[in-house]
Amino acid sequence: QVQLVESGGGSVQAGGSLRLSCAASGLTTGRYCLGWFRQNRGMEREGVASIDNNGRADYAEFVKGRFTISRDNAKATSTLEMNSLKPEDTAMYYCASSWWCGLNRRTYNYWGQGTQVTVSP
Repeated sequence: QVQLVESGGGSVQAGGSLRLSCAASGLTTGRYCLGWFRQNRGMEREGVASIDNNGRADYAEFVKGRFTISRDNAKATSTLEMNSLKPEDTAMYYCASSWWCGLNRRTYNYWGQGTQVTVSP
């Protein structure tokens, strides 16, 4: 059974930083993509960043230059470093896995429960 568990959310002032972590278990092969998505109530879930097993990363335009995604294949974990946070980054952040990389949420079939990020002005 695949399980993804996020941690590291919290509250921060604008301009601050947070680090999110995702621990994956139950994935029987290392050839999977890990992605980060975010969602606010009443809004669609949007892709933030993804990374394949070779370390190739993809970012949404609105986080380029501010967020960095990484992964540790041996530990089956992913980290999302978020810097220069803005109030509009406030959302529930989800980790997800897929056999296909990218920022399209419809290609991801396993999801974590999410971790809340709140950025105050």
